[in-house]
Amino acid sequence: MEVDPQQAFEEILTCEKYDQRLSLMASRGLEAFTLDFNDVLAYNFELARSLVEKPEEFLRHAKNAATRRLQTVAREYSDHVKDLRVRLTQLPEGTPIREIGAKHVGKLVMVEGIVVRSTPVQPLVVKAAFRCRACGEVTPVPQEGEFLRQPYRCQNPDCHRSGKFDFVEDESEYVDSQSLRIQELPEELPPGQIPTSLDLKAVGSDLRDAARPGDQVKVVGIVRASSTIMPKGGRPRTLKIHVDVNNIIPVSREPESLNISPEEEAKIKELAKDPWIHKKLVQSIAPSMYGNEHIKEACLYLLFGGVPKKLPDINVRGDLNVLIVGDPSTFKSQLLRYVVTVAPRGVYTSGRGTTAAGLTASVIRTEKEGVTLEAGAMVLADRGVVAIDELEKMRPEDRVAIHTAMEQQVVPVAKGGIVATLNARTAVLAAANPQFGRYEPRRTVIENINLPVTILSRFDLIFILRDVPNKEADDKVSRHVLGLHRTRGAAVQPPIEQELLRKYVAYARNITPVLTPEAEDRLHEFYLKMREASSDGSMAITLRQLESLVRIAEARARAALRAEVTVEDAEAAILIMNRSLEDVGIDVVTMKVDVDNIMTGKPKSMRDALAVLLDIIVELQKETGLVEVKAVLDEAERRGIQRDDGERYLAQLRREGSVYEPREGYVKKT
Repeated sequence: MEVDPQQAFEEILTCEKYDQRLSLMASRGLEAFTLDFNDVLAYNFELARSLVEKPEEFLRHAKNAATRRLQTVAREYSDHVKDLRVRLTQLPEGTPIREIGAKHVGKLVMVEGIVVRSTPVQPLVVKAAFRCRACGEVTPVPQEGEFLRQPYRCQNPDCHRSGKFDFVEDESEYVDSQSLRIQELPEELPPGQIPTSLDLKAVGSDLRDAARPGDQVKVVGIVRASSTIMPKGGRPRTLKIHVDVNNIIPVSREPESLNISPEEEAKIKELAKDPWIHKKLVQSIAPSMYGNEHIKEACLYLLFGGVPKKLPDINVRGDLNVLIVGDPSTFKSQLLRYVVTVAPRGVYTSGRGTTAAGLTASVIRTEKEGVTLEAGAMVLADRGVVAIDELEKMRPEDRVAIHTAMEQQVVPVAKGGIVATLNARTAVLAAANPQFGRYEPRRTVIENINLPVTILSRFDLIFILRDVPNKEADDKVSRHVLGLHRTRGAAVQPPIEQELLRKYVAYARNITPVLTPEAEDRLHEFYLKMREASSDGSMAITLRQLESLVRIAEARARAALRAEVTVEDAEAAILIMNRSLEDVGIDVVTMKVDVDNIMTGKPKSMRDALAVLLDIIVELQKETGLVEVKAVLDEAERRGIQRDDGERYLAQLRREGSVYEPREGYVKKT
């Protein structure tokens, strides 16, 4: 039996739920009304199908039904509503962005993606008023399409000319409009594919700034195919697809938005009961790569992350940042790629091909849309992981852009008249190569890596991967690699499969573990003990490392789905922090822990040596004016500084501007 569409919609809306929505709409002075697609589907399948196939016609029926219902619920307010808009929600399934094509033109779809670009809100003419230049008669013309459409003839019976008309601004009707662009979710991108994007046109004051770059959204709308008019009046056969937005539904950026079935949830909880769960999780991280369990453990903590804290005056980040510095052929890149695939949301980028705008956000000026804001990798990876390979190959001016994002977890933008702050609550996993080809253990970490201390100090954990010949280790690694090639990976079975591990991480990130008094006392004791070791002028630990310890301990508690951080978690955090400090926080001269190695780039031994060299230069300068470099190095050698080190420290003083070279072979204090 054929159903009258308007009557059907009126029957759907005649219930307490929609009466409340209409009353709320009237009390707030809104002109948009939300209709659940599931209710239409439950009422009549054919009506729901027609709404998808002929959305323009059936949305008009829904609008008329909602207007009539509003007259019943809030009659006085209904007289003020000029154009009630029906917004659809709860569509049963979406269409992937890359599948939108010719068969969808004119149909209703729901797509999900990340907003990568948005334009400023601009007024769109919906009814234009034109004044006849001959008689002054004003003619209203409803508008559609991109260009203003003038009346064909003057409506005045005495004039009726087809002459020129003037656009009358104050008598025309406008509505807010905004252009957006969404892109496929990073985690849904097929391997080796370029992300597909889709342009959106949002019309209506209720959709004004409904989403900004970096936001994940579901968009309900009608697919349109449009073409641009060519210079000679023709139109190309190939049309450009966009979506006229009906509704924008924000999607939680939290990892718990990942779809986890009840069966998978039960399996995750069962896994967490295993006393060896941490070992199993570490073994499941990149199982094809042999060894380096401590680095895999750090990557595991990075995936789970600590708990962010919002204090009255400051925000304390919960995400961990990890840097791996290694010799060539130590599987750094493969590890980064694996972590990105396991993260609930992950973005991978690499060295020289990455710019500041590509990492953070860019402002693009176009002739048609004006100035628009486009999100970069760190904004797209909000609430996830961004992996930056070959960090040392990035240009210094591009690398500077991630300073604020790493510590404050926001991307401030002030370009082209746009001033905005975008969220970049992401964990950073980076890899870098030593600047001398291989890591030199006699040099400090700053001398080995071509990275500024401002970047290094923002990493919670830094590890060195050295490729040192070792008969026993080499035998195991070669057997492992050859076995992989022989069995094509079939021999490597991780304790937890990759897809389940991904959902395990997403599920665990819902938990907000709290420090127990015992765990707090253990971290407090370790911090004080390390501070006591700083009495000789070296700095064994700072508050930044203490905060890192808390984050690591919280991440370990999350990994076991525990609501409390135990002493065991605190001990594990201390162990991995010590391992990191042994790699990069050791003063290579005194062999003592000195975090100034990475915090300032100058361990105590270097500071002392630089002070000695400066004293020598000042003393000799009083006698001779200009000081010969050879004389400085000879005197430094007599005071216990080796000649090679003396040359290196002298070059350091020149770079810092403490001394200068008036002529070759001579130096003078600045």
